[in-house]
Amino acid sequence: MKSTLPPIHPPHVSTETRDLPRVLGASHASAIVIGIIIGSGIFLVPREMMEATGSSATVYLVWIVAGLLSLFGAMTYAEVAAARPHYGGEYAFLREAYGDMMGFLYMWTNFVVSKPASIATIVTGLVRTLATFSVFSFFNTPTPLHITWGIAVAIAATWAVTLLDIIGTRRAGDVQVALTWLKIALIATIAGVCFFAAGTHGQIWHYATHYAGAKGGFTGFMIALIAALWAYDGWSDVAAVAGEVRNPQRNLPLALIGGVTAVGALYMLTNAAIQYVMPAAAVATSDRPAADALRLIVGPWGAGLVSVGMAVSIAATLVGSSLTGARVPFAAAHDRLFFKKLAYVHPRFQTPSNSLIVQAILATLLLFAIGKFKALFALAVFSEWIFYALAVSTVFVFRKRDTAADRPYSVTGYPVVPILFIAAALVLVVFSLKAEPLNTSIGSLVILAGVPVFYWFRKRTVEEDSE
Repeated sequence: MKSTLPPIHPPHVSTETRDLPRVLGASHASAIVIGIIIGSGIFLVPREMMEATGSSATVYLVWIVAGLLSLFGAMTYAEVAAARPHYGGEYAFLREAYGDMMGFLYMWTNFVVSKPASIATIVTGLVRTLATFSVFSFFNTPTPLHITWGIAVAIAATWAVTLLDIIGTRRAGDVQVALTWLKIALIATIAGVCFFAAGTHGQIWHYATHYAGAKGGFTGFMIALIAALWAYDGWSDVAAVAGEVRNPQRNLPLALIGGVTAVGALYMLTNAAIQYVMPAAAVATSDRPAADALRLIVGPWGAGLVSVGMAVSIAATLVGSSLTGARVPFAAAHDRLFFKKLAYVHPRFQTPSNSLIVQAILATLLLFAIGKFKALFALAVFSEWIFYALAVSTVFVFRKRDTAADRPYSVTGYPVVPILFIAAALVLVVFSLKAEPLNTSIGSLVILAGVPVFYWFRKRTVEEDSE
C-alpha cells in the first residue's frame, strides 16, 4: 500500500515548524510504559478470563502468553524506535517503511477514533471508580447542562490533564513517574494483604479449581487472551514521544523491554493473590475480583484500598495516554501531511499545545455521547492490532533496506520474535472479524475513509508548493 506519488519532502523535515525538546529521561519513558499499561484492567479482567477458560491454570497460561506477545512486540519496537527516534511512533515507522499514505492512515485512525475514545474510556473509568466512595455519590445526579456530575468531572479531568501536558512535557513526565511508583506500591500492598492476611481464606488449592460454566476450548482461550492483551495494551505509546527522549538509543529499549517485563511480573503477582483467596467459580462471577478478595479478608476497607489503587492507576494511564497521543497528529502536521496548525509548538512551554487541545475536544465530544462511544472504542481495538502488526513488520523493511546502518539495539530472536508477534496479531484480527463483524467492518471503513482525506491533503500541499 506504499504511495506511488513522490514524497513532498524528506521524512521528518519541515521548514515551517519547530522541533520539540528532548526533556524525558529513562525514568520518564519507563513510567510512561508502565503507567499507561497498568490501568483498571488487572483489577477487572480476571473475571472475563476465568469466565472464558474456566481453569485457574489456563488463566495463568493466558497471562504468560499475553505477556510474551507484548514483550515480543516491545522488543521489535525497541529496535525500530532506537534507530529512528522520531515523533509519532507507528506513524513514523509506517511512513518511512511504506510511504506517506500508510503513515497517514495510522494517524487518521488514531486521531479520529483510537486516542479520543481511549481517553474518554479512561476518564469514565476514573469517575466510576471514584463513585464507589460515598463522598462521590452525587456523580449520578444531573447538572444544569443536562449531563450528570460524573460526566462533568470526566470532562474536567480530561482538560486538567491536557493543561498539565501543555505547560510542560517534563512536568507531565514527573507527575507520571510519581503516579507510577504510587500505583506499584498500591498493587504490591494489595497482593501482600491477600497473601499475608488471608487467614483461613487463603488456600493454595484454589490454583487448581475450575469453573463449570466457562466457554472453554480454543474460543475460551482466545476470549481470555484478548482480555489479557487489553490489560497489557499501551506499551507502544512511548514510541510516540521518542523525539523527546534523551539518549533514545539506550532509554527507549530500556523503557519498552524493562517496562513490559515489570508489568508482567506485577500482573502475575496480582492474579496469584486473587486466586489465593478466591476459587475459580468465585472469580468468574465477581464484577471486581480484587476488591472482593480483599473484602473477604479485611472487610469494606480492603475493597476501598482496591478502589484507591484503581483510581491512581487510571490517573497515571490518563496522563501518559494524553501526553503521547497528541504527538501522532503533531508528527503528521510537522511533515505537512495534516493541518499545519497542529504542528504548532507553544513558544513558552515548548509543547504541541494545539494538538493537545484538539485531542481533548474530540474526547470531550465522545463523553457527551457516552452511550455510544464504547462501540467506537471496540472497533478501534480491531484497527490497533492491524497497525501493531504492520509496525512490527517494518523491522524487516529496515533491515533489508539499511543493511549497513548502525542499530543501537537489535531484537533478540530475530526474525522469529517479530514473526510470532505478527502471526498472533493476525489471528486476533481474524478472530475479531468473526466475533465482532459489525465493529470490525466499521473499523475497516474508518481506515479506508482516510484514503481520500490523504489525497486531499496531498493535493493541497502540492498546490501550496507550486504557488
